[in-house]
Amino acid sequence: MYQRETTIRNESGLHARPASEFVQCAGQFQSEIYISQVGSQTQANAKSIIMLLTLALSKGTAVRIAASGPDEREAVDQLVALIDSGFSE
Repeated sequence: MYQRETTIRNESGLHARPASEFVQCAGQFQSEIYISQVGSQTQANAKSIIMLLTLALSKGTAVRIAASGPDEREAVDQLVALIDSGFSE
């Protein structure tokens, strides 16, 4: 398992449009991918927009992205890069 932490940077947090972008990116990988708020036991399948939206991740929230599988490093690194980009907002 490979994991990294980052912080939600865009003003409106991980609302529907960026969450959709995140899920589409996650769906390109074979690995199982999860996202959670740092310090929380609740995690969401990064390939499920419904599960992702239930986390209600707002600007400034520290998140952990973890993946397990053949492309786990690439998956986590790309998803962290997407969050760090602010989803072009």
